Amino acid sequence: MPGLVTVFGGSGFLGRAIVGRLVADGFQVRIAVRQPGKAGVLERLDRAGAVQSMSADIRDEASVAAAVAGARAVVNAVGLYLERGAETFEAVHVRGAEKLARQASRAGVGQLVHTSGIGADPASPSAYVRARAEGEQVVASAFDGATILRPSVLFGPGDSFFNSLADIARHSPLLPLFGRGKTRLQPVYVGDVAEAAARVLAAPAGRGRVYELGGPGTFTYRELVELLLREMALERPLLPLPFAVWDLVAALSAILPSPPVTRDQLALIRQDNVVSPDAWTFDDLGIRPTAVETVLPSYLSKSHAEPA
Repeated sequence: MPGLVTVFGGSGFLGRAIVGRLVADGFQVRIAVRQPGKAGVLERLDRAGAVQSMSADIRDEASVAAAVAGARAVVNAVGLYLERGAETFEAVHVRGAEKLARQASRAGVGQLVHTSGIGADPASPSAYVRARAEGEQVVASAFDGATILRPSVLFGPGDSFFNSLADIARHSPLLPLFGRGKTRLQPVYVGDVAEAAARVLAAPAGRGRVYELGGPGTFTYRELVELLLREMALERPLLPLPFAVWDLVAALSAILPSPPVTRDQLALIRQDNVVSPDAWTFDDLGIRPTAVETVLPSYLSKSHAEPA
C-alpha cells in the first residue's frame, strides 16, 4: 500500500470520487465524516480492508486531530453550499479548513490537498466565495506546501447541476434563465478532479501549487441548458429573467429550509467560472479532461425524459 490518506468529506459527491480513485491506486483510505453511516456507500470499494470510516467534524479540532493521526496525506473535500445554524461558510470553509491544516501539520502529514473553487475571491459579494478564498489563505499559512484544487462546476452521475436542471425540465413547461444566460462556465468531470487529486499525491513536485480545473469546453449557461434539453429530447421555452427578479426570489425564499436560489448562488452565477489563462491546469498534471457531451448521456436517459 502506498500509505494511508484521510479524506474529509469523503461521502460527498467529489469526496466519493476521490476515495474511489485512491483505492484504485492502492492507498488505504480513512473517510472522516460527521456521520460515518453515510460512508457505507463506499463499502463496495473496500479491498482487503482498504477503506475505513470514522466520525469527525471539521469544526472540532480534537476530532480532526484524531482523523489525521498516522496519515501520510490528507484531502479536504468538505463542501458546504447552504448555511444552517452553526454550519456557516466561515465555520466550515475558513475556521474548519484552518483547524484541519494546522492539525495535519502538527501530525507530520506529508501532503495536504485542499479543494476550493474557480473564482475564489476575498473581495467577492458572495459570502461563500469569500470564505473559499479566505480558506485557501489560512490553509496555505498553516500547512507549508498545501496544494489547492479549484474545480469549475462539477458534473457526473449524481451531480447537483445537471440533475437539478433535468428535474425542472421534466416537470416545468419552461426553463427560466439567470439574466440572459450569458455567464460562461467550464464544467469539469468529477472523475477528472479525483484523478488530479491522485496525481498530486503521487507527484510531490506539485506541492504548493494552485490548480484551476475546467473541462475542455466553455459554454454559456444558456448553451448548457440547451445541451441538456437536446440530450433529454425535450422542447422547453427558455425564459430570460433579470437578476433583479432573482434577487427578489432569493430574498423572499430565504426563510425556507431549502430555498430554490440563494443570494450567494446568484453572486456566483453573475460571474464567469472559467480557468485563468496563467493558471496551473490539467495539462500540468498530464490529464486530458473529459467533455461533458461524452458523459451526460450516461445519466440523463431520453427514455425517462417525461415524468411518469
